[in-house]
Amino acid sequence: MMSNRRCTTGNDMGWHGLKCRLVRTAFVIACMVGSAPVLADKPVFILEISNHLFMPAEIVIPANTKVKLMVHNLDATSEEFESYELNREKVIMGKRKAVIFIGPLAPGEYPFFGEFHPETAQGKIIAE
Repeated sequence: MMSNRRCTTGNDMGWHGLKCRLVRTAFVIACMVGSAPVLADKPVFILEISNHLFMPAEIVIPANTKVKLMVHNLDATSEEFESYELNREKVIMGKRKAVIFIGPLAPGEYPFFGEFHPETAQGKIIAE
């Protein structure tokens, strides 16, 4: 016969409480182990915005690989990362960070710019 008892967060140390804790622990471990390969296979590249400039202005990434671009806006004002070739557009508020996933890309050069300061905020992704 099945028990209708639910897992509780109290100090129920009986068999039911121990079973609930084991199930929860196993679930957490499975989630951590199952997500590790997904997180590990995406290289991370950091791009900073400072004085309305992208630094570095050129980022070399591996071709045919999805990458994670961490954009740190060090300026007090917002900037928009925009690239027609990458089909990406994202506003990064002042003193904030944003994540932009790129790729997989064929080998080549992919320019991007800051829409709010296009005369200075320019750069390109180079896929090799």
